[in-house]
Amino acid sequence: MMHPSSTNTLPAKVSAFIAKHQLLQPDNLYLVALSGGCDSVALLLIMKELGYKVEATHCNFMLRGEESMRDERFCHDLCQRLHIPFHTIHFDTRTYASLHKISIEMAARELRYTHFNKLCRDIGADGVCVAHHMDDSVETILLNLIRGTGLHGLTGIAPKRDIIIRPLLAVRRDELRKYLKEKNQDYVDDSSNFVPDVHRNLLRLKVFPLLKEINPAFVENIDRCAGFLQEVERVYDDTIDDMAAKAQLPNCDNFVVARIQKKAVQNEGVLFKLLAPYGFNPTQIENIFSHLSSSQKKRFLSPTHELLVDTEVMEVLLLDHNLPTPLKIPETGTYIICEAERIRLTVFDKPTDFSWSTSTHIVHLDAEKIRFPLTLRHVENGDRFRPFGMTGTKLLSDFLTDLKLSTAEKRHQWLLVDADDRILWVVNCRIDHRFRVTTDTTQILEIEFLAT
Repeated sequence: MMHPSSTNTLPAKVSAFIAKHQLLQPDNLYLVALSGGCDSVALLLIMKELGYKVEATHCNFMLRGEESMRDERFCHDLCQRLHIPFHTIHFDTRTYASLHKISIEMAARELRYTHFNKLCRDIGADGVCVAHHMDDSVETILLNLIRGTGLHGLTGIAPKRDIIIRPLLAVRRDELRKYLKEKNQDYVDDSSNFVPDVHRNLLRLKVFPLLKEINPAFVENIDRCAGFLQEVERVYDDTIDDMAAKAQLPNCDNFVVARIQKKAVQNEGVLFKLLAPYGFNPTQIENIFSHLSSSQKKRFLSPTHELLVDTEVMEVLLLDHNLPTPLKIPETGTYIICEAERIRLTVFDKPTDFSWSTSTHIVHLDAEKIRFPLTLRHVENGDRFRPFGMTGTKLLSDFLTDLKLSTAEKRHQWLLVDADDRILWVVNCRIDHRFRVTTDTTQILEIEFLAT
């Protein structure tokens, strides 16, 4: 490992930042994400000057025609001159964005990071160094502040996250340009960076110059504040983690992902910690938190999950778009419901020594009282039946509540109904009294529900 001769040089500043945050190991191999722009070219030269073992990777997103090809050629020639192994890949970014119904920016991000992970595995690299610097971090803080961020959005860009490493976060953009000028090293400019048509460019081209008039050191000052907030963030996260752990309840329901005690959710931060992993956005979480003081039941949806807010407990369920559809049963036999469930129906003459089944998943009914085809379906609003042993009918929803089934369990409860939509069997729970086997029964319908 080489060390810069002067502690005042830019490589020395970067080296100190790397050491402070323990970002790199001297003998490991790292990729440098090389776009050809000022920042990434400076990063590549600094990493080489510091003596790290590096290879470069360039992503051509094919979005700017000849300019994209120019950038690729520049990166190739630079690495050839520096004797640095060079990897390049082409992406059809517009087609990818269209197929996945996402923005061009998001498509490029997904393609880039998928490529980084694969290339690291292929060549045995321990991470990818990217050229985000202090100005980028401050831009991110200001954009997050404008959007109405929480604490985490005010701490800037992290020096390391997963395989992504950012050695330049202590360095200003102007310092990188000056470094390259001293090295007599040219670079290429992405023309899209100079068009104020996206928020980040607008901030960089219009807002930063105004803030610099107020205080020339505003970038360094905001970055320093972000450093203070990182300490606050650590304390905050530890507290929120502890409070969130206390709010989570044991879960014995196969259909529920998480159970949360309402009264233990003392602030919105705790709720965000609990619900954000399930796709609920900050606006939704704010609405959910405002509803917690109400005794009314309510349902909230994220793209992947469902939240059921009851009087005392919140339950998170995975959205089950593949819930088995109703199954028509035209005659006796064995029918597959899904991979793990099937139902078997058999009719036989009632024997003189007939005895009731003691199993919850096998029932016997009076076959002559039942009209085929049968249907296996889930619970619907208004369903009523006469539970075995009772004289009157009862709402199925009340019956399931009495059994202390959760909302999720009620939703997944199977019912077997006949051609007149009369409930014969609340599967594995109770038969309808009207279809019971009596002394007058001559033929028995045996139904067995099999689950693995």
